Amino acid sequence: MTNTSQRLTRRAWLKKLAVILIIIVLAVIAWRLFFTHSSPSAGGAPSGRHAMSKGMGRERATIVHAVSAQQADVPVYVSAPGTVIPNASVTVTSRITGQLDKVLFTEGQKVTAGQLLAQIDDRDYQATLAQYQGALAENQALLKNAELTLARYRKLYAQDSLSKQDLESQIATVGQYRGTVQQDLAQINNAKVSISYARITAPVTGRVGLRLVDAGNLVQSGDSTGIVTITQMQPAAVTFSVPQSYVGQLASKLHQGQALPATALDQDGATVLAQGDVRFISNTIDTSTGSIALKATFANQNEALFANQFVNLRLQIDRLKQATVVSTQAIQLSSDGSFVFIIQPDHTVVRQAVKTGPLFGNDQQVILSGVKPGDKVVSDGIDRLTTGSKVTVVDAQQIQSAENKAE
Repeated sequence: MTNTSQRLTRRAWLKKLAVILIIIVLAVIAWRLFFTHSSPSAGGAPSGRHAMSKGMGRERATIVHAVSAQQADVPVYVSAPGTVIPNASVTVTSRITGQLDKVLFTEGQKVTAGQLLAQIDDRDYQATLAQYQGALAENQALLKNAELTLARYRKLYAQDSLSKQDLESQIATVGQYRGTVQQDLAQINNAKVSISYARITAPVTGRVGLRLVDAGNLVQSGDSTGIVTITQMQPAAVTFSVPQSYVGQLASKLHQGQALPATALDQDGATVLAQGDVRFISNTIDTSTGSIALKATFANQNEALFANQFVNLRLQIDRLKQATVVSTQAIQLSSDGSFVFIIQPDHTVVRQAVKTGPLFGNDQQVILSGVKPGDKVVSDGIDRLTTGSKVTVVDAQQIQSAENKAE
């Protein structure tokens, strides 16, 4: 009985002790919370820990990347779609009628001016030439005989042994035979020309297309179908149009004989096909499109340009001397226009409105106003900035070094 009452008394004291300990812990927690979040004293000065925390918050700087504005000579381009046209495109046709004996070219072959392409059977024309040559020999003999007779008649007439009428008649006969001889010579020359036409040669240097007529066929003089087409692509040309707003700037240079550099690119605008220049501008503006046509010429030594190919033409119309350029990453666009953040000597930033110009290379752009050479502008970390923000400038090497140390 005594042991049981002692156990009950001990348990009661333990419960009381536990309650007291819980109350003490809660009191300590409440006290710490009260003093941590208490307001500044009546004098307006914050407590020591609160003042330190608030001061550190105001001085915290945003980590950014920065680039310096530089100067460069910047070319100004205008781009337009264009079409490649050959320097010459000639359909080779027969100038005489006859059977096509030989075709001496391969489809797609590059040929030079004067190269033999085909041969037409010329035996009929050779026979006609021989006929004309025989007639010439006959008429030349008749002319010689008439001239000898005329010489005798002149002597007789001088001796008053021949009438004037007979003399004049013989003079006319000689003239007739001379005319006949001239006619025979003309016919011979014509026959020789026809025979020369039997040899079909390339009129220009270029690359032949597909054969239009096979050997053994009868070709007709003046047949528009022709035998083959030769396209001359060295040099090649590209025709394109630009808005009429460029007319004054382009005409003033081209009319003075200045050549403007031009680049032909593929349809994607990624691959350069050829380098050339523009020397020609049309004399009228297309009223339906409000544009003016130009022609660019390219040497096309590697034959990268093909007839009727669609390309992108990039024309350099000007060059800005010592223009201010910055990275395109630093230029931001808002409803008010373009702007950048310029880093001040005290490591704060100022938002500055800028007027942009043409692109320079792949990652820079001209700034016409708002930034001067040497200014440091923020290129990364812009989203967290406003005018007056404190910044810490780091570069990619510093970031990489810090990451390496962390690893």
